[in-house]
Amino acid sequence: MTLLSHDRYCDEIALRMAGLRAVAGSGADLGKAVPTCPDWSLEDLLRHVGSALGWVERMVRERSPEQLPDVVAPEFAGDAAALDAWLAETGHGVVEALRAAGAEAPVWTWAWAARSGSGFWARRMAHELTVHGADAAFAAGLPYEVAGEVAADTLDEWLDIVVWVQRTMPHAAAEELGEGARASLHLHATDVPGAEWLVEWGPGGVAWRRGHERADVVMRGPLTDVMLAFYRRLPLDAVEVLGERPKLEYWLERATMR
Repeated sequence: MTLLSHDRYCDEIALRMAGLRAVAGSGADLGKAVPTCPDWSLEDLLRHVGSALGWVERMVRERSPEQLPDVVAPEFAGDAAALDAWLAETGHGVVEALRAAGAEAPVWTWAWAARSGSGFWARRMAHELTVHGADAAFAAGLPYEVAGEVAADTLDEWLDIVVWVQRTMPHAAAEELGEGARASLHLHATDVPGAEWLVEWGPGGVAWRRGHERADVVMRGPLTDVMLAFYRRLPLDAVEVLGERPKLEYWLERATMR
């Protein structure tokens, strides 16, 4: 696994924030339920993203060694112009803070250390926005695209998160990935050479690696579609599934953060 550069993650945050602002200003109904996050309206989703970015900005600027309280988003009551202005300010602020800090600044993080401190947060927020950008675009009926290297790294990071949760934050769903018979899943992007993964779970927990290997079930399709289906943002019918589909469904139901 090769991480993207710190500046590349910051660029992606700026790009995705521009996309979210386009949704906010598209005339879409901000009170509409988000199909991929049905407990949220579109405005709820945008407020969630802005709050997360504001929280990260504060921790990075303060070089906080401990977790700071959440940032609470203001209420907009459907005021698209005010929401857009807030998203613009929030997006600019977090990118500015992350660029000024660089990748190595010590900052509290909640998970593994593939890259620690401020570098962790640049990567985490880039992929948070990659996935929630899809949520917002789908809710507004807008097209959505992700660069190949970003989609691949989004998959890498999600697999790292699932492994970390399964090992360090056991709950009923995660524990089930470490029980029962061994199973395997192959992810195969049809449009990006080398974008392939093998995921295994069962006794001993979850493990993954890049590569082309045989597995019980295969998810196959364009890389962005594979990534979004793996994140449960697209239905499985959006990609090709070969082999033992129930094993893929078993994984998707249990590979969660809670």
